[in-house]
Amino acid sequence: MVKGLLLVNLGTPDTFATSDVRAYLNEFLSDPNVIKMPKWLWQPILHRFILPTRSWHSAALYERIWDRGESPLRKYTRLQAEQVQAQLPDWIVKYAMTYRMPRVIDELHALKAAGADKIVVLPLFPQYSATTTKTIEEQVAASGVEAQVIKNFYAHPKYLDLLAKNIAARWQTKQYDKLLLSYHGLPTSYIRQGDPYLEQVNATTTGIMSRMPDLNADNTMQVFQSKFGPMPWLKPYLKATLAQLPMHNERRVLVALPAFVADCIETLEEIQVENHDEFLAMGGELFDVVQPFNDSLAFTDLLVTLARDTLN
Repeated sequence: MVKGLLLVNLGTPDTFATSDVRAYLNEFLSDPNVIKMPKWLWQPILHRFILPTRSWHSAALYERIWDRGESPLRKYTRLQAEQVQAQLPDWIVKYAMTYRMPRVIDELHALKAAGADKIVVLPLFPQYSATTTKTIEEQVAASGVEAQVIKNFYAHPKYLDLLAKNIAARWQTKQYDKLLLSYHGLPTSYIRQGDPYLEQVNATTTGIMSRMPDLNADNTMQVFQSKFGPMPWLKPYLKATLAQLPMHNERRVLVALPAFVADCIETLEEIQVENHDEFLAMGGELFDVVQPFNDSLAFTDLLVTLARDTLN
């Protein structure tokens, strides 16, 4: 028996050229799991208003973070796959993106062609949401390749232990007023329709705080970032929270990102540039960020454990 593992993250433009960014955004924002509006209504809005403005703006941001010919998200997902392969020499390990290259269907067929007959697909999203993992499940089904999909790992002790260890290493170095656990946001209507994301986010926060006795409701907040469009999203919003903290004389913050396992445009631009600058402009004094796992070998160990446990 030959085992195969496919790591999958969200996606990234092929280059930071505006045309490539537009192609990526078009694919991402055309996913009905991401934007739950009738196609006849949403597609004209997307092509007439969203893509013409967002593509060139996002292209400029991608250019600032591009790293030796690839985006940070592709770089770290590739490194994660390479490191897992080194620890699982008897497996065939590949990586893919939900949107753009390398594609999930192509990489599943490549695993099968290479001889893998037991395949695990591991979406790199600790918390399940229809806006992320469901699309991967649909792509796996469409490929015709038999594979087991790991739906989430938010409750895995190794994941929570590693999060708490990384946060504690930063929290204990300085006198912070507030720890912000920032998760990617989601429209509240999706939660009402049954998406389990918020429940799993809440459990993640509880798991972190239970491992760090010095955290409490006074010094720690769960917040949500990356709001898109006019609809209500999960609250409290990170941006609004950062604006309010200095008014309460809470000027030194540490931001952790439990839902992100690799640096991407949201962590590098939205958090470390946009939110950082706005917080300092509002009277903040210190804005530090706990980096995602990226190419951490401890995170590699977690991925290896998840893959092995799935087939055992």
